[in-house]
Amino acid sequence: MALRRKGRPAGRRAAVRWWLLSLAGTAAAAALLAVALHVSASASAGAPYRLAKQPREAEELRWEQEFAPPQLASPHSRKLDGATDDAAPDNTLWLPAPSRRFVPCVSPSPDYKRPAKSRGYLLVHTNGGLNQMRAGISDMVAVARILNATLIIPELDKKSFWLDKSNFSDVFDEEHFIRSLVNDVKVEKRLPMELVKAPKSVRHFKSWSGVDYYRDEISPLWEHRQVIRAAKSDSRLANNFLPPDIQKLRCRTFFQALRYAPPIEALGNLLVERMKSFGPYIALHLRYEKDMLAFSGCTYGLSQTESDELASIRDNTTYWKVKDIDPLEQRSDGHCPLTPKEVGMFLSALGYPSSTPVYIAAGEIYGGESHMVELQSRFPILMSKEKLASAEELRPFSKYASQMAALDYIVSVESDVFIPSYSGNMARAVAGHRRFHGHRKTVIPERKALVRLFDKVDSGLLNEGDVLSQMITEMHRKRQGSPRKRKGPVSGTKGSDRFRSEEAFYENPLPDCFCQPKDDSS
Repeated sequence: MALRRKGRPAGRRAAVRWWLLSLAGTAAAAALLAVALHVSASASAGAPYRLAKQPREAEELRWEQEFAPPQLASPHSRKLDGATDDAAPDNTLWLPAPSRRFVPCVSPSPDYKRPAKSRGYLLVHTNGGLNQMRAGISDMVAVARILNATLIIPELDKKSFWLDKSNFSDVFDEEHFIRSLVNDVKVEKRLPMELVKAPKSVRHFKSWSGVDYYRDEISPLWEHRQVIRAAKSDSRLANNFLPPDIQKLRCRTFFQALRYAPPIEALGNLLVERMKSFGPYIALHLRYEKDMLAFSGCTYGLSQTESDELASIRDNTTYWKVKDIDPLEQRSDGHCPLTPKEVGMFLSALGYPSSTPVYIAAGEIYGGESHMVELQSRFPILMSKEKLASAEELRPFSKYASQMAALDYIVSVESDVFIPSYSGNMARAVAGHRRFHGHRKTVIPERKALVRLFDKVDSGLLNEGDVLSQMITEMHRKRQGSPRKRKGPVSGTKGSDRFRSEEAFYENPLPDCFCQPKDDSS
C-alpha cells in the first residue's frame, strides 16, 4: 500500500529527516530514522489487499510524531550489561538453533483414503481465546475423520472473557480451510435446512481421549441422531499415542488449513514489513494483561488497588475462581508471567542492545504506561500494532479480540526472535508454528529460576552486569527452539494431571510431523 501522497510538504519532510539524522549517532536513532523513511519507501512496495485510506495530514503527523527522537532522549534511557549501541552487533543473537535437518513431514501415508461415507454431522462450539480455539478446531477436524462425520464450520466462542462476536469467516479463510481438507474430511458451511431444528445429541467429549473413545462411546450415538454437537473443543484429543495419519492431519489443519482471513493476512504482513524496516526484531508476547493476571492471581509489582480489582474479577468469574491463591507462591513457582520490568532485565542480560526493535504482541497492558516505563527505558524502539498501523487501518479489527490477536500472531511467527513472557496458549501455538517453519529462534524464559535472580538484584545481593548475563545466557542455551522430542508427563502425576503436565502437541509436534530426509548422496 502506498502511504505517500502527492503534495506532501517537502520542506517539513526534509526538516524531520535532518532532525532524525542529527540524532542518528546511535543505532536506535538510526532505526527510528529507518521507519520514518519507510513511509516514502512503502510507496513502491504495493500490497495484495488494499487497506483503508486516511487523510494526508493525519497520516503525516502520525508517522513523524509517533517515532520522533525525544523518546530516545529521555533521561531514563540507558545501556546495560554490555549491550552498547557502539559495540559490533552480535549476530549469534539472531541465529536460529540448529535444525539438525528436521523438516515438516505431514503428507498422509499410502494407505490413507479419501473421506468415507459420512455417518452424520458434527457441530462444534469452540471455547476460549484465539489460540485455544485454533487448537480445538484442529482437534475436531481429526475427530470428524475418526467418526466419518461431516464437519460443519465451527462456531467461535462469543461468550468468554473477550466477548468477541467474530464468526469463523471473520478470523479464518473459510474457503481455504474447506479446500485444504477436501481429501481428509467433508466440511460444509451449515447444516441442511431439514436438520437445523432436528434433535441433536449434545456431548462434552472427554478430554485427552484416544481413537477408541470416539469409536466406542461417541460413534454409536449416530444410531439415534443425525447431528452430534460438541459443547467444547479444547483438549479433546490426547497429545500422544494416536495413529500417525491422525497426528499428521492435526498438523496439516493447524499449520496449513487454518490460514487467517485475507484482510487479517494483508495487514499482518504489512506490520511485518514495517517492523523489518527497523532491522531484525524481537516479538515479545507480553502476557501482562488483565485477564491473565486475574486468572493466575499474580499481583507482584502491582498496587493494592490493582490487586484488589484483579481479585474481584477472579471471584466474579465462575470458571476462574480458585480459592486461596498465594501471589508470592505463584510467582516463586514460575506460574506468573514476567513483568515488563523483568522482561527488560531478561533481554538485556541475553545481550540484546538497547537499539533492538521489540514488537509487543499483546492486548492492553494492565496499568498502561506506568508499568511499561522500565522496559521502554531499556528498549526505546518498543512497537505494537497500534503504533505501526494507523487508526484507520486497525478500525475493521479493533473491536474484535480474536482478529487483533491474529495480527499479533502473524508478526510473532514472522519475527527474527520470539520470546513469550508466559507459557499460555498463544506462546505454545506460535512456538509450534515457528518450529514448523524451520525452527526459528524462540527463547522460552525459565521463569522459576529467573525470578529468584531478579529478586537478588532487587535486594542488592546481585548486580546487573557480566555475571548475571552469563548466568541467564547459560540457563537458556538449550531453550531456543531446537528440535527435540515432545516431553511426556511429569513423573508421579496421575489422572487428568498427568495429561495436563504433558507438552502440548501443537507446541512441539515432533516426532509425529517432522522427519530427517535421507541424504541422497549417501
